[in-house]
Amino acid sequence: MKKILATLGAAVFALLPLSACGKADDGMTTLKVNEVTHSVFYAPMYLADSLGYFEEEGIRIELTNGGGADAVMAAVLSGDADIGFCGPEAAIYVLLGGSQDVPTVFGQLTKRDGSFLVSRVEEPDFQWEDLKGKEILAGRKGGVPAMTFEYVLREHGFTDADINLNFDVAFNLMTGAFEAGTADYCTMFEPTASEYQAAGKGYIVAAVGEAGGEVPYTSYIAKRSWLDENEETAKGFLRALLKGVQYAMTEDATVIAEHLVSHFPSTSAASLATSVTSYRAIDAWVSDMAMTKESFERLQDIIESAGELDRRADFDALVDNSYVKEVSAALG
Repeated sequence: MKKILATLGAAVFALLPLSACGKADDGMTTLKVNEVTHSVFYAPMYLADSLGYFEEEGIRIELTNGGGADAVMAAVLSGDADIGFCGPEAAIYVLLGGSQDVPTVFGQLTKRDGSFLVSRVEEPDFQWEDLKGKEILAGRKGGVPAMTFEYVLREHGFTDADINLNFDVAFNLMTGAFEAGTADYCTMFEPTASEYQAAGKGYIVAAVGEAGGEVPYTSYIAKRSWLDENEETAKGFLRALLKGVQYAMTEDATVIAEHLVSHFPSTSAASLATSVTSYRAIDAWVSDMAMTKESFERLQDIIESAGELDRRADFDALVDNSYVKEVSAALG
């Protein structure tokens, strides 16, 4: 936690605050959104863009890949991004660090881990207990992916001596490191996991989200000051996202895939459809995009279990569901 806070602090003081949100000559408001990684796990957001839902709200999305929750939060705090899209643990760390402009969670998209465990060898009868003594690439230390994975292992009776998670590889470099020979297992998001398996490089043996249960995994976060100054824009952003969620949960996967191709130009429509089906199977998305206090406390249980939390954060100090509840009610 201290390392992450130091990284965030250095980034904030190194960058001058910027006003990233602004209207263009065509009347469209450009929102700079920094996402933790690029994955079909976040299909509703890309659908909202491809289907024109953001445009209907007068919003143009400018996406950048942070490659980790700490980098996403640094971009938000510095003003280099209007909205951060990452695990709420990054906001918890900043809140507990004494931020004067609280990073506020104002919408939740995913409600469980979206990664799949990939093995170097085929394991049709895989059991979690098989991971004892094995090295696993499961994410950055202090990040929700790694902490959730560690929590799953503890739930299956693992002790500290049994757990061998490699935290040395950056989140967005894990697949490359695994292919180069690092570790026995690696967690991968879609479409990477399915494509990795289709190429004969590895085998999907488990869905981490199924084993880990519900947790506020990925959320939209902005500075309180930005939300106060851009309330209607924030509501329009959420309205478009909620339409994207509904589309992702109800439309045929092959049709959805066609709308995702523009965001994943190097991935086939067939592979995208497979990924969408995989995420539907684990019930990945939050239909009303509101975070519950129960899930928030469970997240903190997971962080505490990983030894990354000195004290707990107050739900009401970090989460503001008012915007999304208003928009969701209006949409019916």
